[in-house]
Amino acid sequence: MTLLDKVWELHKVATLPNGQDQLFIALHLVHEVTSPQAFQMIEERGLPVLFPERTFATSDHIVPTDSKARPFSDPLAEEMMAALERNVKKHGIQAFFPGSGRQGIVHVIGPELGLTRPGITIACGDSHTSSHGAFGALGFGVGTTQIRDILATGTMALSKPKVRRIEITGVLPKGVYAKDIIMTIIARLGVNGGLGYAYEYAGSAIQALGMEERLTICNMSIEGGARVGYVEPDEKTIQYLRGRPFAPKNIDEVAPYWLSFRSDPHTPYDDVVRIEGNALEPMVSWGINPGQAIPVSGRIPSPMELPPAERDTAEKAYRHMKVSPGDPIEGKKIDVAFIGSCTNGRISDLREAAKIVKGQKKAPHVRAYVVPGSEQVDAQARKEGLHAIFQEAGFEWRSAGCSMCLAMNPDRLQGEEICASSSNRNFIGRQGSPKGRTLLMSPAMVAAAAIAGEVVDIRKWER
Repeated sequence: MTLLDKVWELHKVATLPNGQDQLFIALHLVHEVTSPQAFQMIEERGLPVLFPERTFATSDHIVPTDSKARPFSDPLAEEMMAALERNVKKHGIQAFFPGSGRQGIVHVIGPELGLTRPGITIACGDSHTSSHGAFGALGFGVGTTQIRDILATGTMALSKPKVRRIEITGVLPKGVYAKDIIMTIIARLGVNGGLGYAYEYAGSAIQALGMEERLTICNMSIEGGARVGYVEPDEKTIQYLRGRPFAPKNIDEVAPYWLSFRSDPHTPYDDVVRIEGNALEPMVSWGINPGQAIPVSGRIPSPMELPPAERDTAEKAYRHMKVSPGDPIEGKKIDVAFIGSCTNGRISDLREAAKIVKGQKKAPHVRAYVVPGSEQVDAQARKEGLHAIFQEAGFEWRSAGCSMCLAMNPDRLQGEEICASSSNRNFIGRQGSPKGRTLLMSPAMVAAAAIAGEVVDIRKWER
């Protein structure tokens, strides 16, 4: 059995007449954007939340990062926030709101609070719930009707995906990060390459990663079309969870059970992909989906270099991004730099970026934001003096939230601005402006671009 088989079978309640399985959801995370309609649906039927003790809430998408003063300036944001506050109070759900010291992006606080654990099923009304697979869990991003089902029954209906094992071998070169691994995978397999699959990440390069780096890789599984992505738990997983607020106190007793969630030796997979980690380079997206990415030393591909099915999208990308086949990505001027998001807003991300920024100044024409993924990350960064390093370099230090990853709060691109972003999506309009342009890259690459005012190769930058 694969890890997916083991977790799936443990949580399967029944096989439904339509062939889908009814899965018990061990942990349900909710936020302010996708939950109001679901709560309304169960209330219209007179149903309670069946397992409020397994449900936890936070606010992240719509909260401003400059000031959390209430009411929010955006009436719709205030309405969604107020609705979540009413719903959690009514149903006895524990919530982590601004000022609690535990508020933050849902996929950042789940792991750091010890709610995310090996061998469980996790659901949230957010596509990047795949992040939690870094702990050997199955994290499912769900829609409003599935949120309704989970609130009312503790279960949801799913079709079991196939499993593709992706092995990253060797040792990563200097200047190459987890973000570069997952961007390479998506560029090679495509944004639809994972449809119908779960991605099992393995190999020596994956095993060498810390937990927060594994979270980055699993986070963007959904960008590659996969239903979930996961890494087998190991001793790093146990040590990360030790002492977390909601982690078991008897962690040494439960550790052997957690570590049992591994794919068995000689398990047959539906597909296996191997990538040589030693040969990886820093990656930068050039187009309008995460699959349109190249090494920083590369050039923008011509249509004839691409599969026929991708050529129309490439033509749209050339027009929107105002680039031409054969153009280098290195040296591309930027206007905005954003370090944050559920992909790269953790303390290790800020530490790596701060190494680049220390003693430097951002380019005068660049707006630069650093947005911690949670209030706990913010507190730790301040304790280490990271906020001061960024502020002295001219970056704006913001409070926890999704910020410029998506256009649901005041942090947005203006006009045709080009943003070097550590987030996960570069769709047209994703960062707020229908003409804005997004270049995805690692936090260290974003930091270097902010200082240089253009895309640079971090391998040449590091001192």
